[in-house]
Amino acid sequence: MSLAAPPANAPANSNRIELVDLARGIALLAMFIFHFAYDLSYFGLIETDIQAERGWRWFARLIAGSFLTLVGISLVLATRSGLNRIAYLTRLAMVAVAALLVTVCTRIAMPESFIFFGILHHVAVASVLALPFLVLPTVVLAAAAALSFALPALAEHVLFDQPSLVWLGLSELPVRSADFVPVFPWFGCVLSGMVLARMLLPHFDTSALGRWRAGSLPARAIVWGGRNSLIVYLVHQPVFIGLLLLAAPFTTVSPPEERPFLLSCQRSCTAGTLSAQACERVCGCTVGELKRENIWSKVLTDSLTPEESARTTALAQACVKTP
Repeated sequence: MSLAAPPANAPANSNRIELVDLARGIALLAMFIFHFAYDLSYFGLIETDIQAERGWRWFARLIAGSFLTLVGISLVLATRSGLNRIAYLTRLAMVAVAALLVTVCTRIAMPESFIFFGILHHVAVASVLALPFLVLPTVVLAAAAALSFALPALAEHVLFDQPSLVWLGLSELPVRSADFVPVFPWFGCVLSGMVLARMLLPHFDTSALGRWRAGSLPARAIVWGGRNSLIVYLVHQPVFIGLLLLAAPFTTVSPPEERPFLLSCQRSCTAGTLSAQACERVCGCTVGELKRENIWSKVLTDSLTPEESARTTALAQACVKTP
């Protein structure tokens, strides 16, 4: 999982607790760290494959869980005086449009792993699914949260392998996406946030934490980010990617997807008469030619036809002869 950002949930009124904005802002900072590391890996500027590292994957899950828990807390906060339908529908529309924008942009930029149901898609769907739970007893909310967490293990079935149902999170197949946050088990985080809000808010309002206000400039900046998290989420990745594209020409580190092929190619190459340095050049040249002829995606999926395999060999031989 790419990872993750919530919408600006609660309106700027007496229902807002500034410490919640601070928590959301801190989660944004954690998201910045993950996304920047992910981008470095994706563009081949570091050798670590972020998506393959267990620690980074758990870091991404922790960030996503934090945001979704805050969505549940914010929903309870925003409806303490009743549901403001206009404000609710406005926020829902903003999140839905932002989610669609993410899908369109990633479909163009990274078609092999585009985001079709990421954190924003989940927030939009969860904001609707959570409405009936606002009027249910807290014990029912807690039970529903536990069921949501357990459902993938209980109900995973080949029936849900259909593309139209994968977003539920009950498919048996692995999903290739830069950010995949299915309904289950992640809806459990939203419900857990609602449970926490129900339990803590009656005592929180009159406490020192409930009355806390950001004083220092860094704290105010983090709180501002938490209040405007949707726009921050939409803006930060284009900024990161723009900066990294400027840096990319000055590095020779290969992207993670290329490394298995390059290692295999260089191992075979150095078994012959070429030096390690020459083999590195030849294998890099071969990757470039495969991409130019649109064969590279077939190499990654190990689905080359006999003709394409022969063409791959010919391209490698041509790279050997290229000075």
